[in-house]
Amino acid sequence: QVQLVESGGGSVPAGGSLRLSCAASGYTYSGYCMGWFRQAPGKEREGVAAIYTGGTMTYYADSVKGRFTISQDNTKNTLYLQMNSLKPEDTAMYYCAAEGHCGGRWWRSYEYTYRGQGTQVTVSS
Repeated sequence: QVQLVESGGGSVPAGGSLRLSCAASGYTYSGYCMGWFRQAPGKEREGVAAIYTGGTMTYYADSVKGRFTISQDNTKNTLYLQMNSLKPEDTAMYYCAAEGHCGGRWWRSYEYTYRGQGTQVTVSS
């Protein structure tokens, strides 16, 4: 059974940093994307970043480019999202997801097979 467990969320002031982690169990890394998504109250879920598990290709939403960095440690089966220069508009529930399609479809959360329960990120102004 595949489980994705996020951690690292919290409350920070604008300009602060957080590092999210997603521990994957029962999942075999293969030629798919793993990604981070977020959803704020009253808004649709949006893709934040994704990474090709078979290599180093990464994908980012324009709103986070230059501020967020996605990475993976396959030896630990863990996905990370380093978030710097946080803004109030980054406030949302953040989810990791596995087994999605990379390339131009990386942002389609509904195409990912597995998803975690989420971790809350709150950025105050």
